[in-house]
Amino acid sequence: MISDKDGIRFATPEPVAEYRAKRLQCKVIADISCGIGGQAIYFAQRCDKVYAVEIDPKKIAYARKNARIMGVDNIEFITGDALSPDTISQLPELDVVFSDPARPPSEKERNIENLSPSIPEVMKAYADRSSNFAFEAPPQLSPEKIPFDCEKEYMSLDGKLNRLNLYFGDLKKADISAVALPGEAVIRKSNVSKDAERLDDLKRYAYEPEECVTKAGLLEQLAASFKEEDGTGIYTIDDKRTLISSEKALQCRLFKNSYKVSKVMEFNLNEVNRYLRQNSFGTVIIRASIEPERYWEVRKDIENGLKGERKAHLFVKDNEAIICEVPDQ
Repeated sequence: MISDKDGIRFATPEPVAEYRAKRLQCKVIADISCGIGGQAIYFAQRCDKVYAVEIDPKKIAYARKNARIMGVDNIEFITGDALSPDTISQLPELDVVFSDPARPPSEKERNIENLSPSIPEVMKAYADRSSNFAFEAPPQLSPEKIPFDCEKEYMSLDGKLNRLNLYFGDLKKADISAVALPGEAVIRKSNVSKDAERLDDLKRYAYEPEECVTKAGLLEQLAASFKEEDGTGIYTIDDKRTLISSEKALQCRLFKNSYKVSKVMEFNLNEVNRYLRQNSFGTVIIRASIEPERYWEVRKDIENGLKGERKAHLFVKDNEAIICEVPDQ
């Protein structure tokens, strides 16, 4: 695909575009504020007809060229204001309306009301064209800050929180959901709530959940989904790090990292270093709240004299060092 720097910067990543095209597959869809056409092209691979609306003539020129490059010929491009009656009059009845609205490049705190065009404006303007809407919103927004009756789907890409999709009408499958890409592992909020055990001590195995699960507030449900006899529960490291831990090895595509706990000991640099040297570790990844300017200084001290081949992941809770490593597959 071709574009200028801004177009590429805000373009939809391929795995995200492919997933949304599957989720929104229908006969006729409109992609308003389509940018350089990345999402519209994936819609075209799943839908019979795509209407792509964009107010910026430069962007829509790129979108047309990108459609030709990708061999897509079922997109009708419309240059115009997505909320203009003249623009909307060019559209037929639609199965789905998708909108990725613009947002301020920087805000102290993301706000759903700062999207442009706003969600209520789009739904009102297209009310006689469709009852099914999907929007992209800032993923930093927590569920309680979204004042709409819709499904709030948090999405991780390669282990990092990446997108928030809002689904209205028949597209809604749950109040809150989370999906991890690639792989499309999904969890949806259940109406039957179960409390997960809160652990005072880590068990033999520890698992780092995908960020989308935590942001969606579904960590409790995920932890509780494992059998009670596994002794599975939630272990809080600090404000930024929470693990699911169990005596047994667990398999779940909503874990972005899996660890086997090697040692829990006092966080003393010399003692930690001694243990690592004695047990053939050579590299240490520190997973703790350390000031960025001190990270490499602390890591250098911990790795001093290490010559082994094992890689340690070091978590720190209060004054306790938790030394883990990735288990053999």
